[in-house]
Amino acid sequence: MKKRVYVVPHSHWDREWYFTIEDSNVLLAENLDHLLDVLETDEDYTGYVFDAQASIVEEYLKVRPENRDRMKQLVERKKLFIGPWYTQTDSLLVNKESITRNLLYGTKISKSFGHSMNCGYLPDIFGQNQYLPSIFKGFGIDNSVLQRGIYTDQLKGDLNFTWKSPDGETVNANNIYFGYGPGKFLEASEAYKEERLFPILEKLADMNQNSDLLLLPAGGDQVLVREHFPETIKKLNEDSEDYEFVLSDYETFMKDAWENGSDFTNVIEGELTATQKSRIHNTIRSQRYDIKKANYEVEHKILNILEPLAVIGQSLGLRYPQAWLDGMWKELFDVHAHDSIGGCNSDDTNRDIVQRLEKVNRIADGLLNILKKQMTEAISRKLGNDSIFVFFNTNASTFSGTVEAILFTKSDQFNVKKRDGEHLAIEAIDQEYISGGKKIVVTAEGEKQVEVPGYYRTVVMADVRDVAGLGYETYLVEEMNDGLNKLEESGTQTVENEHVKVEFAQGNLTLTEKDNGTVISNLLRFENVGDAGDSYDFSPLEGDQPLWMEKGELLSVEAGVLSQKIMVKHEALVPGNLEDRQGEINSESLVIITTIELRKQEKFVRVQHTINNAVEDHRVRVRLNTGVKQPQTTFADQGFGLIERSVDNPYMTGWKENGFAEAPVPIYSLENFAGVSTDSHTFAAVTRGIKEYEVVKETGELALTLFRSVGLLGKDDLMWRPGRASGINNKVVYTPDAQMKQKMVFEYALYVGDAEPVEMFGLTDQYVDRHASYQKQNLNTFEERLERFEIPYPVKEMDDQVSLLEMDNPSIVMSSCKRAYDDKSMVVRLFNPTETVQTVTLKHKFSKVSITNLAEEYQEDAETEIEVNPQGYLTLKLS
Repeated sequence: MKKRVYVVPHSHWDREWYFTIEDSNVLLAENLDHLLDVLETDEDYTGYVFDAQASIVEEYLKVRPENRDRMKQLVERKKLFIGPWYTQTDSLLVNKESITRNLLYGTKISKSFGHSMNCGYLPDIFGQNQYLPSIFKGFGIDNSVLQRGIYTDQLKGDLNFTWKSPDGETVNANNIYFGYGPGKFLEASEAYKEERLFPILEKLADMNQNSDLLLLPAGGDQVLVREHFPETIKKLNEDSEDYEFVLSDYETFMKDAWENGSDFTNVIEGELTATQKSRIHNTIRSQRYDIKKANYEVEHKILNILEPLAVIGQSLGLRYPQAWLDGMWKELFDVHAHDSIGGCNSDDTNRDIVQRLEKVNRIADGLLNILKKQMTEAISRKLGNDSIFVFFNTNASTFSGTVEAILFTKSDQFNVKKRDGEHLAIEAIDQEYISGGKKIVVTAEGEKQVEVPGYYRTVVMADVRDVAGLGYETYLVEEMNDGLNKLEESGTQTVENEHVKVEFAQGNLTLTEKDNGTVISNLLRFENVGDAGDSYDFSPLEGDQPLWMEKGELLSVEAGVLSQKIMVKHEALVPGNLEDRQGEINSESLVIITTIELRKQEKFVRVQHTINNAVEDHRVRVRLNTGVKQPQTTFADQGFGLIERSVDNPYMTGWKENGFAEAPVPIYSLENFAGVSTDSHTFAAVTRGIKEYEVVKETGELALTLFRSVGLLGKDDLMWRPGRASGINNKVVYTPDAQMKQKMVFEYALYVGDAEPVEMFGLTDQYVDRHASYQKQNLNTFEERLERFEIPYPVKEMDDQVSLLEMDNPSIVMSSCKRAYDDKSMVVRLFNPTETVQTVTLKHKFSKVSITNLAEEYQEDAETEIEVNPQGYLTLKLS
C-alpha cells in the first residue's frame, strides 16, 4: 500500500528580523500580488497557507485595498489559509493574556474574511507554553502543527499525538520533524528524489508507525509561491511505486490523519522545550533586557490598570477607548512575534521595537490620564470638594495595602482622610518644593507677567484599606501646619516590618523571616561571566571563571512608619570585553546599586538593582540564597498554573554525542515568578520583566539573569550550540546596541516562608500594583502629559465610592477585565491555579452573567456562585 504524502505549500513570514518591518511589508505586497494571481488562475493549486497570521493580511490591504474581495473569495474557498494568529507570538516571553488576545484578534479578523484556519500552527517559535492546547481549544481549534521542543523518545513512534494542558484540555497534534521547509525545493528529478526526497520520506514513514499519511511542509522564510508545484506533483505520481503525492493543507492533513489514525494513543503533556532536533534558544530570555522590561511594563499597564479602569469608566457613562486599544494591541502583537520579543534582530529592528513599546506606553498613559481626570472631576462635583484624592482598585478582590502616590499641596504638611473623617496613615518618602513660575495675564493695558506661588510635590506612602473590587474610594487631602511623617535616615544597619528583617553586616545582607524564625545569611551575590554567544544564545567563554561580587558597601538606611529602605553598593573591576577577559585584564568598573524596601504588613521584600553598564560581552546574574540544600526541582508560573521542572536535565549527559541541536541546559523561562520549595519552606522571586532563571543545585541558589550583552546577531559553533549560526548564517550582522551599554533597572520581590508555591499568584497581585490613583488639584499641570489641556467631562457627577465586581476566594485570580470584542458587555477571566476545584461567589450589579469560551462565544448561563476547575480558568461575560 502506498504512503500518501500531503505536500503543504506555504510561506513562513517573519514580520521583522535582520530586516525591518518596512522591508517585510514592501516584499509582502509583491509576493501576495503574485500569490493571488496564481491561486485564481490555477485550479490545480488547491491551497496555500500564508503562515497563520492575520496581521500580514491587514498590512497587505493597507497598500492594496482594492484586493480585499479577491482575498476574501480565496479564503472562503479555502484556497488561501489565514489565521488563527494575529502574529506568531513567542509563548514563553509574553503574558498569557497576550497569547489569548493574539488569537482573539487573529480568529475574529480571519473569520471576517470567511475562514480562520483550524490549526494552532507553531512552525518556528522557541518553545511551547504548557497551556497552548487549552488556549487553542478555547477558540474552537482542534489541531496543532508544531516544530520545536519535543524529544524523539516522547513521540513513541508516531509524529501524531495528543497534546494535553494542565487543565486536561487536549488537541490533536503533529510534530513537523524536519521543520517547515523539507519540501521547499520540491522537484521531480531523479537526483532530487534519490538524494533528498526519498530519504526524508523514509524517515517520516519510520516515525509514523500507526499511519500511512505523511506530512511534508513545502515552504520557507519569505518564499514566493512555487507555481510549478501542481505539475511537479503530477510528475512525482507518474512513476512512484511507494508514495502518492497530494497538494494539500494542514487542516486537511490533520482531519484525514486522525480519521484514519485511531491508534494515536500517545499523550504528551505540557511545556515543550526539548533541544534535541530544533534549537530552542533557552537563553534568549535574557537577550535585550530593555525590550523584555518595557514589554512587561506595557502589558501590565494595559491588562492590570487601563482596561479594567476603562470598564469602570464605561459603567459610569464614559466612552470605552476600544479603537485605541485595538491599535495598541496590534502594535504589541508585532512586538510579540518570536524574533521580535526575543531581541534576536538587527539594531535597526530592535530600535523599531523599542519605539513601538514607547508609543504604546505613551498612549496608555494618555488614556489613563483622561479616564482618571474625568472620573475624579465628576466625583468632585458631586461632593462639592476640589481637594480630593481617588484610589482606583483595578482588581476584582478587595484591596488593602501600602501604596505609593504623588500629591501636590501648598504646604509641606498635610493629611489624607476618609469621608468619615478617619485619617489614612501616610508618610512622605520624597518631597520637593517647585517654583510656580510666571503666567501671562491679558489686561486692558496689555500682557502682564504675574508671579505664581510655589508648591510642594510629595511622593507619599499611604496605608489604604478595604477598597472594594473593580472600583474606587475617595479621600480628602487637607493641608495643616505639622504632623506629616517622613522617611528619614535611621542611623542603623537594619530594616524590618512585622514579618521580615534585613540587616547589613560585614558586607553581607541577612534576611530573617520572623513568623517561623528562618534566617538566610549571605542573601545575595552577583556573578559576572563572559558571554561569547550571539543574540540567540548565551555561550560560556572557554576557560572563563566567574567573577564574584559578594561584599557590599552600605550607602544608606531610611526608616518611616510605613516603609524602610536600605541601599548597598557592589563594585568590582571586570574585563571590558572578550579580548580583555581572555587576557585576564580587569579594565572596567561594574557597579550595582541595590535598594531593599520593606513596607508595613508585607510578607515580601522589594528589591531593586540599578546598573549603568559600560562592559561588553558579558552576563550578570544575581545569585539568591534560597536556604534549600541540594534542591531537586524548581517551580515557576506559566499560563494559568504552576510548572515544576527538574534542577538537573538528564538529557545533558552526552547531548553533543547524541547530536542535539543545542545543550539542554536547565535554564528556564518564567512569566512572573520562580522559586524552590520543601515541605515547610518556600523561597520565591516575583519579577518585573526578568524572564530567565536557573536553580544551582550545588549551592541551592536561585540565579536570576539580569542581562547579557553581545555584539553579533549570529555566530558559528558556540560551546552550547554547535554548527551554523542561528538566523542568517551567511552574513555577519553586527549589533552594537545589544551590548546594553545603558542604565538598567531590575525589580523583583522576594518571599521566604511556609506558603505553598501556588500562593505566589496572590503575592504577584500584591506586588505588581493593580491599582491607580489621581488627585484633583490645580497646582501642577505637568506630572501627567495631558494634564494641562482642556478636556470634556461627559458625566457630570459620580458617587464617591463604587464597586463593579467583587470575588471572595483568594485562591482565584483575575487574569483580565475588559470590554467584549463584539459588544459593550464586560468580560472577566478568572483562573484557579490550585489542584482542587475552587468555588467563588461574585458580588456585582449586572443583570446577566454567562460563561463563554476564549473567543467570547456563549456557552452557558452562570450563577452567583461559580466553580473553577483545578488549574483551569473561566471567561465570564457580564451585561
